[in-house]
Amino acid sequence: MKIFECIHALKALGEETRIRIVQMLLEKERSVNEIAETLTITQYNVSKHLRVLREAGLLEIKKEGQQRFYSLAEDFQSHLSKNDNVLDLGCCTFRFDKAAK
Repeated sequence: MKIFECIHALKALGEETRIRIVQMLLEKERSVNEIAETLTITQYNVSKHLRVLREAGLLEIKKEGQQRFYSLAEDFQSHLSKNDNVLDLGCCTFRFDKAAK
């Protein structure tokens, strides 16, 4: 990842809920409703977290009718799959194979 991408990723992943969302999206794409139900937080808050992750370039959106499905961006997913679900930003490492507390 480029340095500016690392800074955006670090800011986006600096919140526990967003890390939990990324962990969920490692399994499969999901809608805002699915994420909200699983994490037991409001759809409004999920949408805010998804926006931060998307603006950092970590997520992609697929629209199907009125619903939007979120998945990890291809380059982010590729990086994680090559590194056993570990994102190394140089200054810190995020392990997505362990559940956030």
